[in-house]
Amino acid sequence: MSASGEGKAAAAGYAPHPYVGGRTAVLRALAAWRMRWPGAPRVIVLTGNPGSGRSRLVTGFLMMCDPGHRKQLPLDDLDPATVPPDLPEPAVPSPAGRTAAQLLRLISGHFGLSADRDDDIFTELAAREEPVTLVVPDVDRAGPVRAANELARVVREVLRPLAATGTVHLLAEVPRELAAELAGALPSGQAQIIDLDAPEWADPKGLVRHAETALTPDAGAPELPYTTDPSARRALAEALATRADGNRLTVQLAVQSLIVRPEGFDPADASLLPGSVGEVLDLHARRLGADPQTLRLMLAPLAFAEGQGLPVQLWGALASAVAGRDMSRDLADGMLLAAPFIEPVEPSRDTDDGAGDGDGDRGRNGGGAAAGERRDTADGGGAGSGAGEGRTLLRLLHPGIAEEIRSGLPDVRDAQTKIAMALLEAVPQQDWAQADPYIRDHLAAHTLDAGLLPQLLTDPGLFAHADPVTMRAAIEAVPLEQLGAPARTYLRTAPLLTRSEAPADLRAAFLESAFVEDGLVAYADALHTLGFTLPWRTLWSVPLVGVRAVTTGSLPAQGGDGATAGAAGGPDGSGAGPVPASPAAARRPVAAFLVPEGTPGARTVPGPDGDDSGAGGRALLVHDLLRPGYLDADPALVQLPSAQAREAAPFGLSRGADSLRVWARADEEVVAALLSDTPFTGADLSPDGVLVVATARGVTARQILAAAPAPAPAPVPSVPAQRTGTADSASSDGLDGLGGLEGDHS
Repeated sequence: MSASGEGKAAAAGYAPHPYVGGRTAVLRALAAWRMRWPGAPRVIVLTGNPGSGRSRLVTGFLMMCDPGHRKQLPLDDLDPATVPPDLPEPAVPSPAGRTAAQLLRLISGHFGLSADRDDDIFTELAAREEPVTLVVPDVDRAGPVRAANELARVVREVLRPLAATGTVHLLAEVPRELAAELAGALPSGQAQIIDLDAPEWADPKGLVRHAETALTPDAGAPELPYTTDPSARRALAEALATRADGNRLTVQLAVQSLIVRPEGFDPADASLLPGSVGEVLDLHARRLGADPQTLRLMLAPLAFAEGQGLPVQLWGALASAVAGRDMSRDLADGMLLAAPFIEPVEPSRDTDDGAGDGDGDRGRNGGGAAAGERRDTADGGGAGSGAGEGRTLLRLLHPGIAEEIRSGLPDVRDAQTKIAMALLEAVPQQDWAQADPYIRDHLAAHTLDAGLLPQLLTDPGLFAHADPVTMRAAIEAVPLEQLGAPARTYLRTAPLLTRSEAPADLRAAFLESAFVEDGLVAYADALHTLGFTLPWRTLWSVPLVGVRAVTTGSLPAQGGDGATAGAAGGPDGSGAGPVPASPAAARRPVAAFLVPEGTPGARTVPGPDGDDSGAGGRALLVHDLLRPGYLDADPALVQLPSAQAREAAPFGLSRGADSLRVWARADEEVVAALLSDTPFTGADLSPDGVLVVATARGVTARQILAAAPAPAPAPVPSVPAQRTGTADSASSDGLDGLGGLEGDHS
């Protein structure tokens, strides 16, 4: 296929695609790919300069693949070679705003794959008997953080393996700098690069039709001689298309500039016709009597905006910060100046909002995996963070405008630094709970681009309030050796935060435990002072490998071997120092861990036959329940709560493989939910509400903070229906035979 197809189609009297307006040669190639025509490539990589119309072309093609849109298109009037067969619509997983990992999960979910590992996704697709068809648009919009360069990971970790999978027929819209990398790894004939700016694929006549249609009064143009007279309109459209050198974005913006302010434009003056996006900006400003630099400074905050767009109330402060002067009057008087280049955005929690907006296109459906899918977000987080009623966001019409404005700044990093400082100053009393959701969710992205992110990553309140998807993406873009201990703790916890889609209070709870686990107790304590409603307070955590079960119980305050509860070293021989017994307490609450033989500090408990040689015995460690510190105590003296004491306790425990729920017995309401990124190996809940949990990483104790409702006089209820996992089990009154500990109390 080549551009010669355009002339043949016109000669045959075929109508142009009503949305694309041309591109017959490319549409023929895409239709042949869709029907798997003999000789057609299995993989097509669509590329071109910013503003070349890639996204619009893909959208127009997907319209002909979607059953609903096909009914609305005049297919009988189109070139038959451009119309794909009526097949089931392809999967259209959008990378816009997503990480490579999220895109893979989206694809896996669409095809119902059971793979747990990324590589297994491609293996399962390769094992399919029937080929699968994927259209991946807007790769240049991949990732929740622009400066993290997620699009390169999407190409290398998702698209290249997909392209190498023989059962996958792939159409991907990719920036030119990555197109050859994607197609070059495949054998000859399997992949084709279609560069919309290359002569064989260019469509100058189609661009003229675009300009001519946009200049008609029916399309919103004012009634002027060069818009109402068909010959004058055609001449102007040809002049605009020729001067723009095939760039559709340049033509689109030039026409919008005329529509906003037609005064001062003479179609006969070639110097008023822009040849690039930058020239459109400058010519528009001069026609309105403004300094072109003022327009660029006005638009600069939008050129750096993250997510769906910038809240309108932040625009003025950020523009003033970048300009180094008060821009409020310029913005108040400059709406006509900025109008051709910006648009309002309806906030949405769905990341597919505007997924096909790569070239001025709005509202791609495309079907398949893109429809109705959401990425991992938390409350107020993700693509639609802070989407409140009446909230207005603004963005530039096209990423190409943002690239032009950023490239024209003398120091991009300095501009981002000024934006980041202005965002920080806009946080009321430095209280993240009161901050604009845009600031909470995207400050990390701005500071990343400014080279300042490591300095920001010391605030536990920001960690808890920020969207974990964007925060994680920003932190992962920083070399690990540049991160402080709190940031490394966050990075370790981030998969749990994104997977759980937890609200801010629960994110704070997960982080509070993680800080204690990593020895950052001050950060954990700070989270209890920031207004979060936390379900627990983490009392202590020990890194201990091989714990098979845990239980809670008590020791006598005095007497017996170890009953004085003198401190013993931990499993590695270290200890927290002596922990004196409380004479006022009748018994001392403790936790006991079942550990492998030979664990330092553990005592062997005789087996059922009395053998204490280690062959039939089991090793136990005893730890204080309410504070850090192992105890040099005889496990045989540990007394477990009776079944009656457990049933009379205000809380019950339900356990799954990687989730726990603590519920109030009086009303069966869940008061705390705990997830883990590693399976639980043991869990127990003491009668006074201390939850002890063991995983492959170690053992952690949490005091449940919820106020227990007054118990009803009725008998103790059974495990509530909404809970999953095993219910509380009765235990023995002692550790004889370790029957209670082996059984676990959950």
